[in-house]
Parts: sequence; C-alpha cells; structure tokens
Amino acid sequence: MKLLAVVLSLHALCVSSFLPSTAPIAQTRLFADDAAAAAPAGEAVEDAEPAAPPAPKGPQKVPCFGATPWIGGPKFVGENYWDKLTMEYGSADTGTFLRAAELKHGRSAMLATLGFAFHKLGLTLDHISPHTYLSPTQGVTFGELAAMTPLEAMKHVPKEGLTQMFAFIAIFEIYELTHKDGKLVSDATVAPGLSPGGLTGDLGWNPLNVKVTDRRRLSELQNGRAAMVAICAWVAASEIPNSFPLPLPW
Repeated sequence: MKLLAVVLSLHALCVSSFLPSTAPIAQTRLFADDAAAAAPAGEAVEDAEPAAPPAPKGPQKVPCFGATPWIGGPKFVGENYWDKLTMEYGSADTGTFLRAAELKHGRSAMLATLGFAFHKLGLTLDHISPHTYLSPTQGVTFGELAAMTPLEAMKHVPKEGLTQMFAFIAIFEIYELTHKDGKLVSDATVAPGLSPGGLTGDLGWNPLNVKVTDRRRLSELQNGRAAMVAICAWVAASEIPNSFPLPLPW
C-alpha cells in the first residue's frame, strides 16, 4: 500500500507540473495591469506637446539692428529713445520706418560728402566736362561755381537744375511707394509704401548679385552715420570760420 501511495503521489506531481498554475497568472495579470495603467500615462506625457508659453502682455521690445561697437561690446546709442518710439509711441512698424529713414539719410549724406570733397579738392566739372556752361540760358558756368564754396555753388544752381534733382529723387521714392518685391502693386487700395512697415529702404536693385549679409548692412549703416556727422561738420566749417576745431584736408 505504501508503494502504491508513493507511485500515486509521484504521478500527481508529474501531472501538475504540466498544468498551468493560477498563482503566477494572477501575479502576472496584476503586474500587467499595473504596466498597462502606467504606460498610457507615460506615453501621454512623452507624446503630449509642450504647452505654449502665455502670450506676453503689453508692448514688447523691438530689437534694433546696427549697434555701434564699443569697449565691452556693441552698444546702441539712443536705445532709450528707440524703445519709447517703438513701444510707447509706436510699434515694430515704426521701427521699420525709422530704420528706412536712417538708411536714406545716410545714403544722401554719403553722396553729399563725396560731392563736397570733390568740390574742395578741385575735382569739379570745369576740369572734367567738355561743356563750359551749366546753364546757357542763365549764363551760369562751371568755372564760376568752382570758385565758390560748395554751399554757395548750390545756391547759384538755377531752379530748373534743382527741379531736375528733386524729380530724379522722386522717381526712386515713387518706385518704393508703389512696388513690392520688385513688382508694381496695382490692385491694393493703399500703396505698399504707405502701409505699416512698407518702407524699408530696400529697392531690390542688385545688378551685381552681391550677397547682402548682416556685416554689409552694418557697414552701410555705420558709413551713413559717419557721413551725416561729416557733412554737418564740413558745412559748418565752410560757412562759419573757426567753428570746426580739427584740420581738414583742404
């Protein structure tokens, strides 16, 4: 009998070893439920897009390109006034307009300094032009203008000549007012140049396909600023004796 009981016990153990156990299933299901419960939360955290930062309130600072290099790093002279004009009194479009105005004044000043220097150094049209008269009808000759100071010479240019200068300038101004990206805008109720941010000082004329970089833009601004200061000083020195303390090359 004992032998039979041992054989039956061994048989039961062998059979039970091939049967699935319920305890591990319950434990596995428990762990699976925990993983299933944790996985969606983790995935939701990973897949969820980061929340957008709240929209800033009030006027925002408008960055100004063209800071002047100083000891300790570039500095923007007049930053307080710039912030007032673009944040308190205006907007970012105001800054775009101010930058375009600065560019145009700088370009005009650079041309003025060249003309002033040529006149002072004797590189005048009486030595270059094959014609003697600037205006035969008014009896104005290039030699007479060359003998005057640059400012006096401008005063003696006939009104027809001044009209031609302003008409030439008006062509570029009208072009910028009526064109956008180099194309005439005819279907707009407001001219592109009169819309906010429309005037940028960029006429889109680049026949040499020069790559416009920040360094070149900064160079133009700095040369224009220097020319504005220079032409003011030169005119003052020419018309008011001893008003300019530095020696000039003429």
